[in-house]
Amino acid sequence: MEQEPRPVRLRIDLAYDGSGFSGWAAQPGRRTVEDVLAEGLGRVLRLPAPPDLTVAGRTDAGVHARGQVVHADVSPAAWMPLASQGAGPLARLAAVLPADVRVHAVGPAPAGFDARFSALWRRYSYRVCDDPARADPLRRHETLWAFRPLDLTAMNEAARALAGEHDFAAFCRRRAGATTIRALRVLDWRRDGGGVAVATVVADAFCHNMVRALVGALLAVGEGRRPPGWPAEVLAAAVRDPAVRVVAPHGLCLEEVGYPPPAELAGRAAETRRVRSLLPGRYNCLPVSIRVLRSMFALPVTRFVANCSSCARWAEVDGDFRLVNSAHIKIR
Repeated sequence: MEQEPRPVRLRIDLAYDGSGFSGWAAQPGRRTVEDVLAEGLGRVLRLPAPPDLTVAGRTDAGVHARGQVVHADVSPAAWMPLASQGAGPLARLAAVLPADVRVHAVGPAPAGFDARFSALWRRYSYRVCDDPARADPLRRHETLWAFRPLDLTAMNEAARALAGEHDFAAFCRRRAGATTIRALRVLDWRRDGGGVAVATVVADAFCHNMVRALVGALLAVGEGRRPPGWPAEVLAAAVRDPAVRVVAPHGLCLEEVGYPPPAELAGRAAETRRVRSLLPGRYNCLPVSIRVLRSMFALPVTRFVANCSSCARWAEVDGDFRLVNSAHIKIR
């Protein structure tokens, strides 16, 4: 019996103005980026139905993207005729997509590529204009106007205490079964050439509303309403604080998604999947951050000991969830 040919995995790099969308993810009765892009791909590739899409970062309603990455698996019969036309794929997508969505690159992805799980980091920016004299009405859809002078030195002092791997539950909207442990690599404020305050935020991944809540907390510091140490106190509490304002979405933009070299894509995807599937009742052999354990298990014990059946090593954790003896973990 003849086997069907393996699908072609396409990597799609795109940008969009989020103003007219109810976010990335498809929703019945709403205009979303996922639906618009899938429909456009389906038309250009002449597919019987829009393809399923996997995205690097699911943006909320009103959030923009300049460096979004998506993958889709399609049949070789659908892709090859279009690929042979040189600039055909981009030109055809430009013709069918609306003006607020632009595809900048599309083509076969390297082996092992996964737009979501292969990613090493995501970089966002958030723009705030704090000077009425510099407010540009042509950029009002991508810039928050907050006309109280901001002290960026104080904001950066507060931001430094948030960098690193933490439980960001205080700055996230919790989702069932999802961890709020994140590794925040960069959180920095600078002014651009027009005097607008721009935050650069880089992490391995982000929880729902995390960037906008972090920005809201730092704006409170920059406006002088809170001391620089306040955001770190909120972080340590690990519960949502009503004093933290989640700022408007339109100032936020997904700028870039980082990936490892092609030879490391499959390994990175496998590693990310293992960490995210670390659940009770499953047996895992991988290095586990103690903060991940703390996030996933509410253990009323003074000490937690676990071993890995394949390497026979042990991990010990004290009552404050500090790692006593680093090892692989077997969760029982």
